[in-house]
Amino acid sequence: MGFRTVVVSTHSKLELSLNYLVFKTPDEVKRINIDEIQTLIIESTAVAITTSLLSELVRKKIKVIFCNEKRAPVSELVPYYGDSISFKRIKQQMSWTDEIKDLVWKEIIIEKIKNQARVLKDISEEDSNSLLEYSKDVVDGDLTNREGHAAKFYFNRVYGESFTRNNNSDINKYLNYGYTLVLSQFSKAIVAKGYLTQLGIHHIGETNYFNLACDFMEPVRPFIDKRVKDLTNENFKEKLVEVLSETFVYDDQKQTLSNAISLYVSSLLNALALQDPSKIKFIKEYE
Repeated sequence: MGFRTVVVSTHSKLELSLNYLVFKTPDEVKRINIDEIQTLIIESTAVAITTSLLSELVRKKIKVIFCNEKRAPVSELVPYYGDSISFKRIKQQMSWTDEIKDLVWKEIIIEKIKNQARVLKDISEEDSNSLLEYSKDVVDGDLTNREGHAAKFYFNRVYGESFTRNNNSDINKYLNYGYTLVLSQFSKAIVAKGYLTQLGIHHIGETNYFNLACDFMEPVRPFIDKRVKDLTNENFKEKLVEVLSETFVYDDQKQTLSNAISLYVSSLLNALALQDPSKIKFIKEYE
């Protein structure tokens, strides 16, 4: 399993040689063993990449993210085929009942709000406790939208009363970049296990290829929020890429965030298959 996130941000050519990704510029040539790569981010639009390399990256289930001219992530490479028993898994996915989807979504939102409260605790313990009250009122399917009410309270206290998620501030730029990196890890884990990212349990956007990944990642968003508070334009991409390799806790074991996401996704899929939300195990910050 790969462990490196490779970011290509300069005019260059990427090609395959034996089992190496070869990075070429007029001034240098670098080689990286493909088996060490977990995620490849093509940050510059001035990068040429061979189809033989892309095919090998797909074959080895390495996530490839492409950015636009503003260096913002806009798409990723997704294989046609994932798990060898994908058809069986997709049939199972389509049989998930509304009842179990609502129960799992309830647990996801409760955990998300709890993680938001942990972030807020560093700023105000009183506000953190107030936010926790929202988690106690979440119903199946979050029909009363405790998630939305909690989010407004939370973001205004973490980033200021004037902050909104739909403006072009630096904070939103950092958040969007971090969320995209996390989303890519969730979609990779879901596809690798033979399920469709398009079929969500709550998100149902017809043009959203990653509905299920968006559902599953909600409790992890606050991990990005916490780190964004101290970022600047000079270091935000590097620092957010590093989060994927940071140590977190899953099932009382230390794991990188990327590994923990894969394990967490497995627990969610197991809970849905067995119709038992108690099977879900959430990722925790490493204290």
